[in-house]
Amino acid sequence: MAYVVVVTGGIGSGKTAVSDQLARCGAAVVDTDVIARAMTAAGGAAMPRLIARFGPEIAAPDGSLDRERMRKLAFEDPGNRKTLEAIVHPMIREEAYRQVATSYAPYVVLVVPLLLETGGYRDIADRILVVDCPEAVQIERTMRRSGLDRAQVERILQAQASRAERLAVADDVIVNDDGLDALTVAVQRLHTRYLRAAAAKSHADPPPAR
Repeated sequence: MAYVVVVTGGIGSGKTAVSDQLARCGAAVVDTDVIARAMTAAGGAAMPRLIARFGPEIAAPDGSLDRERMRKLAFEDPGNRKTLEAIVHPMIREEAYRQVATSYAPYVVLVVPLLLETGGYRDIADRILVVDCPEAVQIERTMRRSGLDRAQVERILQAQASRAERLAVADDVIVNDDGLDALTVAVQRLHTRYLRAAAAKSHADPPPAR
């Protein structure tokens, strides 16, 4: 099994910026959000089960998930959110593990925004990297990139684990509130550390059976 760094953080913290930089350094990136979007696209593996549970109206005209409608259903009724998660999270996790297992990169960056909320993935994590920033920064970034209003973003934050909860499980932390140059320095430092750790794990693992 590859050396696996699980990257997590709240909405707007900068997980994608960090994982993109680590990818440029040579790591493989497995992003559970990317997997989720593929599974809820037109013809995606999760769509038949979602339509069967929530009705055909949760599909957009092109057959993909109507994310705005699904978001509204999930936030209006916690039961709907739990049902949604019970359907899609195991499917996402299975595909993520498959991608990790087939990687030949020096190490794998597994991006899991909802690490604490899903309760999974820690069994394959060699390190947990939390990308952190003040809540006010999260709100402003998310509003700017998504078009959601402040109240909507605050509701998303309330549904996620708190900063303190994420930091409590962190092996490494990048505080992403000081611009791209500072972020790059922090990422390069961790990349060097992860390369060494991955090499050590590779040497310690028994050779594959012939």
